[in-house]
Amino acid sequence: QVQLVESGGGLVQAGGSLRLSCAASGTIFSINAMRWYRQPPGKQRELVATVTPGALTNYADSVKGRFTISRDNGKNTVYLQMNALKPEDTAVYYCNTVWRGNTYWGQGTQVTVSS
Repeated sequence: QVQLVESGGGLVQAGGSLRLSCAASGTIFSINAMRWYRQPPGKQRELVATVTPGALTNYADSVKGRFTISRDNGKNTVYLQMNALKPEDTAVYYCNTVWRGNTYWGQGTQVTVSS
């Protein structure tokens, strides 16, 4: 049973920073690609960032240069450092992975950026 538990969301002013964490269990974390998605109010869920087992990263154009995804295989945790936040970053942020052909999601953490 794979479980993903996010934490670190909250309310922040524009220009501020937050760090999200996602703790994984029930999988061999070190061989999974890990992803952060977000779902803004009234919009579809979108991919924000990916980190491969070898720590290669990829970002949506909208967050490049502001967000950093990283992983700590010893702690089975993936992080999303978000800097220079904008009101349009307001969304529920979800952690995601695929394991043995099944897709898993965390429960989500709310990030609200005030202008």
